[in-house]
Amino acid sequence: MGLGRFELTLEAEFAAAHRLRMYDGEFEPLHGHTWRVEIYYEGAGLDSIGVAADFTLLQRDLRTVVAEMHDRYLNELSAFAERNPSAENVAVHFFERLSGKAPAGVRLVKVRVWEAPGCAAAYIAGA
Repeated sequence: MGLGRFELTLEAEFAAAHRLRMYDGEFEPLHGHTWRVEIYYEGAGLDSIGVAADFTLLQRDLRTVVAEMHDRYLNELSAFAERNPSAENVAVHFFERLSGKAPAGVRLVKVRVWEAPGCAAAYIAGA
């Protein structure tokens, strides 16, 4: 095999409501979304069974974070006490919670959050 790398992608969905504090300091109306989250990992090689990482383990960690946010009002979560629960900040939250949990040789590189069809924001490692 050449000098290529492997990309692993996980997806999850959750339903949650939020209200953003707008530029004038006022809150927008309370509303909900079915959020879709895409998690991107990168690995340089394969382990002894021929995988970059066990999807089951990666999915377990992702499901833990999703469960904390599902059917919740995001503004009430401690993760959003100091920052707006925007799609951008939801992506950062997932990145922070999942960083460092991947096995050796695999790293989290990007989290993309879809707030609605056609509307997504991504957080990219090192950016």
